[in-house]
Amino acid sequence: MGLGPLWRLRAAPAAAAGAQAGDAGGDDVAVSEAAFAVAPAPSQGAAHPPSGAGAEARAAAQPAPPAPQQAADAVRPPPVSPPVLQQAAPQGRTQQEPPAAPRPAAAQTAQPLPPAPTGPRPLQPVAQAVSALAPEASAWDDGPAAPDATPEQIAAMDWDQLNLAIATCRRCSACRDGRAPVPGTGARTARWLVAAGASTAADEKARLPLAGDPGKLLDNMLAAVGMGRERDVYVTNLIKCRPLTAAGAERAPSATEAAACRLYLEREAALTGAATVLTLGQIAANTLLGRPLAEPLAGARGAVHAVPLNAAELALVATLHPGELLRRGADKAQAWADLCRARAAQPGQADGG
Repeated sequence: MGLGPLWRLRAAPAAAAGAQAGDAGGDDVAVSEAAFAVAPAPSQGAAHPPSGAGAEARAAAQPAPPAPQQAADAVRPPPVSPPVLQQAAPQGRTQQEPPAAPRPAAAQTAQPLPPAPTGPRPLQPVAQAVSALAPEASAWDDGPAAPDATPEQIAAMDWDQLNLAIATCRRCSACRDGRAPVPGTGARTARWLVAAGASTAADEKARLPLAGDPGKLLDNMLAAVGMGRERDVYVTNLIKCRPLTAAGAERAPSATEAAACRLYLEREAALTGAATVLTLGQIAANTLLGRPLAEPLAGARGAVHAVPLNAAELALVATLHPGELLRRGADKAQAWADLCRARAAQPGQADGG
């Protein structure tokens, strides 16, 4: 049953309301003109209405009363000019910008460019750091790869040298096709060396031999006889790369590919100090026993074989590959008998084959 999420996103709160309206504009106060209107004083002759031409002359000589608008303007204070925002120009100078100086005319003849440097360019700080990480200058070279190690060189390698040789191997067509080699894993001081055939797609993806469901079944098989992958067993593939056809489909490895990778397995067996080799499937068993790869596994099962690996003679027990046991569960009884035989085997013991 799948587990759903224990939490969910909550709805975001509603957006806040918009900003309030700005302050009312203008600080001026409207003044009623009638409040500041001044009534004209009555003339002395108002009590006795004038008559005749003399009255008309006196009326014309008196000034007319001011209009209401003029009276209001006379009382209202004069307007205040707003402050000048621009800085006044210094005395003796005008505020006009002086005209820009004309650009010099282009030279009639172009100047020659300086010669390009011929020496190596200086490294920048980042480039210096990256260069320090490179093991050697050839790591950044696109030239031909270094030649593969000879059998004598492989037989004298330590773990780091061996893993580097496997990662850069070009000994056969499987690795030259661009496949990623899968190194072994497990206890570097081991009682058993467990060797399968060729790497699979699951191994290549996980970068581990015997990955996925076959690897889980192998762990259960080892635990049934008191073994652990990280404690007692070193697990590896005989052929480190995944053989493919031209169309990209998986195929059975060739005898040339198996012989090229056998040198690495022999060195793994010597470095671990394992006394027993448990092969999974017919490819690993037939290669180490010197049999044709297409020979059925039945001819190698049911016995303990003595095989020379890197100047040492080890006990070899062949059993079914865990992938086959997942397809044919009835064969697990045969695999159990093989595991018990491997547990009881002694170095150099041979009772058949």
